[in-house]
Amino acid sequence: MSQTDNSTIQALSTEVSKLRQELQLRDQLVQQLSQELFRLVKGNTDFMPQPEVSERHSVELNALREQLQAVEEQVGFYQEQISTRDSEIYQLRQSVQELTDRSRMLEQVVQELPQIYRQKFEERMEPVREKVALLQQENRQLQAELQSVSYRLALKSRTASHSGIDLPSFPRPNPPGNISTVPNA
Repeated sequence: MSQTDNSTIQALSTEVSKLRQELQLRDQLVQQLSQELFRLVKGNTDFMPQPEVSERHSVELNALREQLQAVEEQVGFYQEQISTRDSEIYQLRQSVQELTDRSRMLEQVVQELPQIYRQKFEERMEPVREKVALLQQENRQLQAELQSVSYRLALKSRTASHSGIDLPSFPRPNPPGNISTVPNA
């Protein structure tokens, strides 16, 4: 409920209580007047109200009755407004309670989100880790095979470039008549 509604209700309540006090005061005055009249009439049988005074009193009494009726109507109207506002207040309190409960639930969900995301991420990463481990193992096997093949190729290329056995070359024997001082290198 807004502050203006509260102040309006308070103002209306103040006005209603003020009108009730005025009404009670008028009721007391009317009662006092009627008692005084009764006492005067009872004590003085010769006393008869003059028609113009009696008429003035009845006019004032009618005016007071009309005012009383108007005040009662106002009080009824204000009571109806107060009950309407009370029902609005009740509905607003229920709405606030529902929104508060929903807010608490959302706060709890927000607090749990990082843990949920972590868990989901771990679940998604597990197959990736397994695949990475398999790929690393396969990579090591392939590197070992590559080294083995490279070694065999190196051996083959060495033996292929030396197709035969390297034998030392010896100088040829010269015929007995020729003597050579420089051997063939």
